[in-house]
Amino acid sequence: QVQLVESGGGLVQAGGSLRLSCAASGGTFSSYAMGWFRQAPGKEREFVAAISWNGGSTPYAVSVKGRFTISRDNAKNMVYLQMNALKPEDTAVYYCAARPSTIMRLTAPDYTYWGQGTQVTVSS
Repeated sequence: QVQLVESGGGLVQAGGSLRLSCAASGGTFSSYAMGWFRQAPGKEREFVAAISWNGGSTPYAVSVKGRFTISRDNAKNMVYLQMNALKPEDTAVYYCAARPSTIMRLTAPDYTYWGQGTQVTVSS
């Protein structure tokens, strides 16, 4: 069983930065595709970014491309999401997700394991 624990959320002013972390335990982390998703109140969960098992592929949602960077450290079983130039519309609960496959997907149903989420609030 894979467990994921997110951290690093908080309140930040528009234009600021936050770095989210996701600690994974159990399973074979280094062979999993990992993703970040977010869900704002009243909205569906949406894809933010993903990273392949070796970090060689990192697709992003159009809304965050150029501002967010996903990375991973397989030696530490960690995934990160660096968020810069934050906007009020980035406000949401951010979830880390694991897909036990080397084949990357960008939709929530394709991910098996989920963290509890961390709140990110961007004030204007």
